[in-house]
Amino acid sequence: MAQAPNPHDGESSIPLMGDSMDGIIPQLFTSVPALNEAASYLARTTSYFTGCFSDYSVEYSPRESHAGVYAEEMRRFSSGVIEASSSTVTEQISSGGNCLRNTESSSTTSTPSNMQEEITRASAGDQSQNSATLIVSNGTGQSGISIFQSLIERARRTVRGSADDIGWLQRDPEMPPVEDGTERFKEIFDNIRHGVHKLPNSMVYLLIPGLFSNHGPLYFVNTKASFSKMGLTCHIAKIHSEASVEKNAKEIKEYIEEIYWGSNKRVLLLGHSKGGVDTAAALSLYWSELKDKVAGLVLAQSPYGGSPIASDLLREGQLGDYVNLRKLTEILICRIMKGDMRALEDLTYERRREFLKEHPLPKELPVVSLRTEAGISPAVLATLSHVAHAELPPMITPLSAGEPAKLPVVMPLGAAMAACAQLLQLRYGEKSDGLVTCRDAEVPGSVVVRPKRKVDHAWMVYSSPKDDTSEGDAAQVCEALLTLLVEVGQKKRHELAMKDE
Repeated sequence: MAQAPNPHDGESSIPLMGDSMDGIIPQLFTSVPALNEAASYLARTTSYFTGCFSDYSVEYSPRESHAGVYAEEMRRFSSGVIEASSSTVTEQISSGGNCLRNTESSSTTSTPSNMQEEITRASAGDQSQNSATLIVSNGTGQSGISIFQSLIERARRTVRGSADDIGWLQRDPEMPPVEDGTERFKEIFDNIRHGVHKLPNSMVYLLIPGLFSNHGPLYFVNTKASFSKMGLTCHIAKIHSEASVEKNAKEIKEYIEEIYWGSNKRVLLLGHSKGGVDTAAALSLYWSELKDKVAGLVLAQSPYGGSPIASDLLREGQLGDYVNLRKLTEILICRIMKGDMRALEDLTYERRREFLKEHPLPKELPVVSLRTEAGISPAVLATLSHVAHAELPPMITPLSAGEPAKLPVVMPLGAAMAACAQLLQLRYGEKSDGLVTCRDAEVPGSVVVRPKRKVDHAWMVYSSPKDDTSEGDAAQVCEALLTLLVEVGQKKRHELAMKDE
């Protein structure tokens, strides 16, 4: 299919697939910016034509506030036409295709006021005769013009989606800047791969999983086992991940207090995905009770600013409206998984803005955030993820084996993440891990890690059979992040001590 011409010279179109997919799938769409401009142009044109109509009276519903605005604009225009009609210049006033001509005549004794009345009567008569062609009523008092404008605005919202929301944290002048800790992270990660481990045993490590973690048996299991081999105390928070952020925040607060009073050690926290958002909320809401018990927080691939997937799924006029995805998601979360729809609603941009405005992270809290980018090559689009083990029956297991044989259970999570990442790049031009854009995962005031390695959202907890172990695994990444957090905490405590002096 030939590429549609671009309305602006020099503006490049966004291809349907990545560079690696050139020639495989034809280009079906022109650039998204071009669609946005087309929608804006239609909206402006519609508004202009609306203002050019006379006041064809219709009963507007009090509930339709925008209809009242249009009616007021039409009344003003109509009054302007009547006032102008008293001039001696020949005028033509069109009403539903009928023309009323007023010509200057020196023998005519009609005054300007009489002329106004004649024009008004003629306009009213023409209006009643041609109302069927000019006014379309929808039963609620809204005109056809208003309906058309609503459709144009809805189309514009559909095209724009979350384009204006992605990266809002970085544009907010009230948010503190981030610090790039990628180079130091690489150094720590290389040391870990060569057997150098520096995590202190004087702390307890709490891992907080994300959405749907209750249904993933391998979530953080390898990381906990790796920490235990090093003699470190590590726990995985057993929370109902499909609950709201505030509900999980309270449960995490109770976890931290229980661990602290049981071990008399401060807690280092690492939250993945929604688990990072839940943990940040716990520290924001209960900091006065937790500040002496928590040593720092790592947010790994967390939608701290919000997620375009959640927003586009739940926002009016988006994909959820057209293919019933919103209803299917509600059934999945509320009925099948016995969760709360707020678990997803709390990850939308609107909810994140509201929450962070009222409950920002404490400034003295050491924070490290990790954002990653998923690969979208053809090989990645066919990647399967290892999500569980299936034990074979004893009769199948050889007698020489001491334990039952286990087979890996794989799902196309890696392929799904790659497809979502490609969709977000196509629609918004944003890099992401498949669910969270890179810009939304960078927590203001944190030390940000931006690895070049292509890692999707599921990789941190579910490995792929094709993974290259020479590049390190998720457990080593978690260890490196927490080691960096320890250093950030030491630096921050030193800076606070210097300020007190």
